[in-house]
Amino acid sequence: MPPVELNAPLHWRQVDFISDLHLQASEPGTHAAWVQFMQVTSADALFILGDLFEVWVGDDVLDMPDSFETSCAETIRRTAARIPVFIMHGNRDFLMGSRLARVCNATLLQDPTTLQIAGTRFVLTHGDALCLDDNEYQTFRRMVRSAEWQQDFLAKPLHERQRIASDIRARSEAQKTSGVEYADVDRSAASALLKSASATTMVHGHTHRPATHSLTDGQERWVLSDWHIQGKHARAEVLRLQAPENGDSPVFSRLAPAHCGRRT
Repeated sequence: MPPVELNAPLHWRQVDFISDLHLQASEPGTHAAWVQFMQVTSADALFILGDLFEVWVGDDVLDMPDSFETSCAETIRRTAARIPVFIMHGNRDFLMGSRLARVCNATLLQDPTTLQIAGTRFVLTHGDALCLDDNEYQTFRRMVRSAEWQQDFLAKPLHERQRIASDIRARSEAQKTSGVEYADVDRSAASALLKSASATTMVHGHTHRPATHSLTDGQERWVLSDWHIQGKHARAEVLRLQAPENGDSPVFSRLAPAHCGRRT
């Protein structure tokens, strides 16, 4: 089945894409860089393609007025008062729901979605569903994306959900330090998705391999950067799509978050 369609308004000339910020209170540097970007971006629209949060255990975390999550929601709301903000689920924050979107005045975006802007079509996805070689994760993904599992999980007390999420994160961090190579997007699956959408360009995150990858028949993947300001190799990047006024095809550029306050 082809992705759902989103047709950009004619006045959209500049669109920003980010993903994999993994926002959490224990990484204030990354959070501060994101807040600054949200305040200054000059784009006509912003797309957050998954894993905005390190973990999201349910929209009822917003019941805590002074929580980290509530502060992040307020940052999104302020940006959404200026420009449209679209948020896609990632593998870490797939439980973001309609209440969060309503509080933020943002739009939850289906995965995948085809964005049509300035006569060009782009497939937007988080990317995890295309990492087919990671059989263990795909089994886990099918389980946690089911309505039955989510209903059961969300029925648990908030403190219990937070403990479960903490345990899962601890196992994930242990895997990172073990030297295990994470699976990349399957080329055939990516190509098939693009063909189903009548598009040649995909934008996604998840793999933490920011680069432009060629596929077949002129197809390509633009992979978003993860954000990790406090790491040994600090990284944060915004992918900006510019639709020229002269009617030429849209072009991408990679920008530092602090440089997104000016039109390109």
